[in-house]
Amino acid sequence: MFVTPAYAQAAGTAGAGSAFASFLPLVLIFAIMYFLLIRPQQKKMKDLKSMVEALRRGDQVLTQGGIIGKVTKVNDDGIVEVEIADGVKVKVLKTTISQVLNKTEPATAA
Repeated sequence: MFVTPAYAQAAGTAGAGSAFASFLPLVLIFAIMYFLLIRPQQKKMKDLKSMVEALRRGDQVLTQGGIIGKVTKVNDDGIVEVEIADGVKVKVLKTTISQVLNKTEPATAA
């Protein structure tokens, strides 16, 4: 009915190897999550940031709101002027641009 002192002492003498073995699955799960989820997301964000920083006049862009237009002016304060129809220009934040559809070639000096 009661646990004898011998059984109680034997249960408490787990070695350091079992403590490591209990944390091993947790470490493996974190490593898998890092390489499959976190690292690719960081790479995608880095690519998006470099793409937005390289915007220039004439690029065709897609905003997060689904608007497709042509960049007419790039300001230094993070605002881009996009022409969405003939004579219709809107100002959008650079951070709301989700994709560059057509990149213009830089002008070459002849």
